[in-house]
Amino acid sequence: MDRRKLLEGLAGAGIAAGLAGWFYERRKPWPASGSGYTSRIADGFPVRFTEVAAQAGIKFRHHNGAFGKKYLPETLGSGCAFLDYDNDGWLDVLLVNGMDWPGHTTERSTMKLYRNNRDGTFADVTAAAGLDVEMYGIGVAVGDYDNDGFPDLYITCYGPNHLFHNNGDGTFTDVTRRAGLGGYSGLSTSASWFDYNHDGYLDLFVANYVKWSPETDIYCSLDGKSKSYCTPEAYPGATCWLFRNRGDGTFEDVTGQAGLYDPTSKSLGLTVVDYDLDGWPDIFVANDTQPNKLYHNNRDGTFSETAVMAGVAFSEDGVARAGMGADAADYDNSGLPSLVVTNFSEQMIGLYRNDGHGFFVDEAPASALGKSTRLTLGFGCFFFDADLDGRLDLLVANGHIDEAISRVESSIHYAEPPHLFHNEGGGRFRDVASLVGGSFDAPKVARGCAYGDFDNDGDLDVLLTTNNGPAYLYRNDLAVNHSIRFRTLGRESNRDGIGTKVRIWTPDGMRWLEVKSGSSYLSDSERVVTFGLGSRRAVDRVVLEWPSGRRQEFGRLEAGRAYLVEEGTGIVGNVAFAPRYS
Repeated sequence: MDRRKLLEGLAGAGIAAGLAGWFYERRKPWPASGSGYTSRIADGFPVRFTEVAAQAGIKFRHHNGAFGKKYLPETLGSGCAFLDYDNDGWLDVLLVNGMDWPGHTTERSTMKLYRNNRDGTFADVTAAAGLDVEMYGIGVAVGDYDNDGFPDLYITCYGPNHLFHNNGDGTFTDVTRRAGLGGYSGLSTSASWFDYNHDGYLDLFVANYVKWSPETDIYCSLDGKSKSYCTPEAYPGATCWLFRNRGDGTFEDVTGQAGLYDPTSKSLGLTVVDYDLDGWPDIFVANDTQPNKLYHNNRDGTFSETAVMAGVAFSEDGVARAGMGADAADYDNSGLPSLVVTNFSEQMIGLYRNDGHGFFVDEAPASALGKSTRLTLGFGCFFFDADLDGRLDLLVANGHIDEAISRVESSIHYAEPPHLFHNEGGGRFRDVASLVGGSFDAPKVARGCAYGDFDNDGDLDVLLTTNNGPAYLYRNDLAVNHSIRFRTLGRESNRDGIGTKVRIWTPDGMRWLEVKSGSSYLSDSERVVTFGLGSRRAVDRVVLEWPSGRRQEFGRLEAGRAYLVEEGTGIVGNVAFAPRYS
């Protein structure tokens, strides 16, 4: 039967603090033409990533607790996030951590929260913020679930997950049980905040991997001699969870009634995407050795699973791959959101282009993306405009799960370089990871990654974690091209404006981005949307479409500035970017 025919049936209390931070006075405006900024282009690519974690004061090492037993959760972490937890207008950094296994104590390890000092450095405020709590943390999702103006944290774990409420005074309180989220324990991975029923409050979707415990651990071996980490095929699957926000600080488990209960899933990554542009958020889930899932929002509190009909459940040859991370964006400027999924080594990445009829076509096998990713094992991934030329590029964090892999497969390595695919237009990508400097292309056992403009200079920096290793902070030292940024402040919609579509028009055409939570792998990027404009210094028109259905339109806006848009009111302020590093 034809698949297309089958598809036919388918603010509050924190605002003042936030405004004060967002309009923090910069020293200089965006550099004018002829200001002395010169392009430092090597091999045709102008971006330089400078690794600054140590000099910035971020001295973190992930601890997975491994002591030789090869427990499955040790392979997964960890996640990271860019967030402005204190609403001062500068992005802070959160890094999730694991811990020792019972009976094998070697060190005390907790997640880390680093406050941005606004001078290129960060201060460790974990203890002062009340977050120095031991847990076997894996991922993080950031969202203002009570609309009080301050971002809250949901930490996924092996064992009980944790919801930390931001008190608005620099501290957090664990409200997991109070919020009705206690009693949920397992092996959770990625999570995302989104308003699936358009009631103005953020709901929570949580991905779960498999049913595993030390007592049910299975012996597996790569070489027949020593224990190795098992594939998820050795364990039963586990359903994802959907928690509806009641609007009073508590949540209700609606997994079953929403049509999302599926104990066969083995989920690692997810992204929320309105793939059919009907104004309602859908959910894509990347599954490991099981078919991926695409849950279409029926607009009545329920979802329908459409991945097979949409062409995103399997590889091109009909095989369920080992899906890891995921993201969604309009990478080809077609007006439609497409999907990317990272997979295991020898499987290649999946780049599912949206054809506009509820169906996707995997472009990776016929592109440089497929060839470049065939041997690497991808985890975190995201679309972003690294060089601000107006086309979305793609970053993929790579790293294998077992240090012994090269002994049994010489062409595959434990530590692997990341990919940075530059969007050349016309569906073509070029891996420029070796051109951006800063040891960016050095082999790493990478996992989570996120993007955000931590120095407020208008280009996007990168945060990347490794398994049982350090975190990396790459400052984008781009000396060319302009951008414009928008932060959303919901009133009828959720306070973060998550789900808002922001569209801009220039003489080059229309482009759009969506304010979203989650995506990548275990991680969360900044809430502000950034449009690269190349050499253009203004946009002709801007339209915001809010989850509430409200539409706001603005005329010409200058580049080199970040604009704060309040739902129903308009632009309530803007600020010039800080000077770029030269």
